[in-house]
Amino acid sequence: MPETGGVDEVASFPPAAAADARLLILGSMPGVASLRAGCYYAHPRNAFWPIMGELLGFSPELPYAARLIALQGAGIALWDVIAACRRRGSLDADIVGSSVRANDFAGFFAAHPAIRRVCFNGAAAEQAFRRHVLPGIAGDGLQLCRLPSTSPAHAGLSRADKLAAWSAILDLPQAAGSV
Repeated sequence: MPETGGVDEVASFPPAAAADARLLILGSMPGVASLRAGCYYAHPRNAFWPIMGELLGFSPELPYAARLIALQGAGIALWDVIAACRRRGSLDADIVGSSVRANDFAGFFAAHPAIRRVCFNGAAAEQAFRRHVLPGIAGDGLQLCRLPSTSPAHAGLSRADKLAAWSAILDLPQAAGSV
């Protein structure tokens, strides 16, 4: 990550998605620990993998590739709203708004036509999607669902409360949050 006046230029990862994915989970932009590790949700205190493991029945201690395969086997794709931006550190609040470049969602949804549900890992991901993506795509029929951030920076909810909220990925009502 090159330095630019104390603010780093950061870029997200490619999507982790099988062609038949039915649900897309979106973060905003990987944090420093994830970027260094080259994998989604690598911070040891991020609750994403423990929650997914509990909901889908796999060990969060599996190798990263096996965890991605478990998600894909459940019809879940994983990506970020932001393709690149400038940010100091890991916090979404430190993203330089004018630097945000969104991922190619028109192309992604064309390649993954079975995705009808999009769940956001926190408010920042949802806000970025609504601002930078939704106006440029045909979002008809997409169900949008904001879930509490699994980040350790979001300490307002216990892990148990986050797990209860994230169980929504298993059965979202057809009419909830439709665009």
